[in-house]
Amino acid sequence: MKLKTLAAALGVLLSGAASAAPAFVNGLAIDGATLDLSGGTSVNNGRVGFFSDIYYDPNRNEWWGLSDRGPGGGTLHYDTRMQRFTLDVNAATGAISNFRIAETVVFKSAGQPLDGIAPTPAGSLGRAFDPEGLVINPKTSTFLVSDEYGPAVREFSRSGELLRTFTTPANLVPRDAAGSPNFASDSGNVAGKRTNRGFEGLAISPDGKYAFAMLQSAMLDEGGGNGSINRIVKFDTATGQAVGQYAYSMKRSGQGQGISALVAINDHEFYVLERNNRGIGVGATLATADKEVYRIDLSGATDVSAIDLDAPGAAYTPVSKSARVLDLDANTLASLGNKSPEKWEGLAIGPRLANGDYLLLAGTDNDYSVTQNGTGEQFDVYFRFTDADPYLSAIQCPLGQTTGCTGADTTVPGDGSYRLLPGVLHAYTLSAAELGDYVAPIPEPGSFALIGLGLAGLAGLRRRQQ
Repeated sequence: MKLKTLAAALGVLLSGAASAAPAFVNGLAIDGATLDLSGGTSVNNGRVGFFSDIYYDPNRNEWWGLSDRGPGGGTLHYDTRMQRFTLDVNAATGAISNFRIAETVVFKSAGQPLDGIAPTPAGSLGRAFDPEGLVINPKTSTFLVSDEYGPAVREFSRSGELLRTFTTPANLVPRDAAGSPNFASDSGNVAGKRTNRGFEGLAISPDGKYAFAMLQSAMLDEGGGNGSINRIVKFDTATGQAVGQYAYSMKRSGQGQGISALVAINDHEFYVLERNNRGIGVGATLATADKEVYRIDLSGATDVSAIDLDAPGAAYTPVSKSARVLDLDANTLASLGNKSPEKWEGLAIGPRLANGDYLLLAGTDNDYSVTQNGTGEQFDVYFRFTDADPYLSAIQCPLGQTTGCTGADTTVPGDGSYRLLPGVLHAYTLSAAELGDYVAPIPEPGSFALIGLGLAGLAGLRRRQQ
């Protein structure tokens, strides 16, 4: 109990409303051609997909980044994976530098990679996997990963082997009028999650007892493409069963509005990253880019597990939602022409700095800087970020080539003016007062995670408690 009591006393900070917005420190634009450590040499087997999610493990001082279903957009086979990366963090300022891939872990079931291709047959998930949210259970050290195809939450060993799949509530399963599931597309479906709008955000309570998975947007039978209310599902990590559902009200519907990340502050408060599909991206228009972070609280919210959220007369209390905490568009990088990337999808509370502040790290998914045509032929997409709308002047080239292209030119200029879309990281600092009742994920005494820390990890744990 002694360690647990210390963790509670030192991890829980002063409560109250945030006094100021997080402060932008700096950012990194990581080469879109960066390869991971899987041994692959091309976009379809080794190019890093930045960052469908980010997670910081304070117990091991490790950063993890999640790649999604691959550069084929669900049309090509791809071994799904995650990356452990290193990042230098200035302890005084929070400035970040020197991004490096340290380890690549491929997701597997019975030793065979889980595949990014869409479910076939459509009525069964099989080995299909579209990972979007990532956490580490501090009690067991295992990985929990949310999946858009299901929607599903899956648990993996440290080596990436599938241990189990949580039970998805029946009302979230995409299905037709007869109740038959169709995980591959919305064709014929009348209820459940929308295609490519499954579990996007994933968080875990500081004690590891509960996981919280969040749909990207409203379900088909609760507003579909025009709905502004979506769901957060609370899972018991011991049983893998859902124990509650809560309603979340988005800023708006339309423009591809949805949530991209969920980060636990404590066992009932979270940060939510909400965005539209505007900004610099593969196939995205730049105008009216909107990427914002809010703070929400589940306390007092109605369990809507048995409630149709858009039924006439439906009565429930949604989760409380703060005013905007952070505008991710407010600070941009000169190397991107001071424009916002489209897909801000990763968010994580990082280490504590020397002055008591915390690092908040946000990251983008660059879709591998690849597109494909109707026959499945793929193309690298090069952008000139100084242009008013870089996508309008983009150049599409056969994979691995800079000639024989289409778009603004048939050849990528050799002067460096055109580049693949990078992965972007932004560093912000958060004061203790801004975080409020923050509780860091610290393993309980005797847990596998604590045993696995070793002497170096325990020394770091003691430093965090001083």
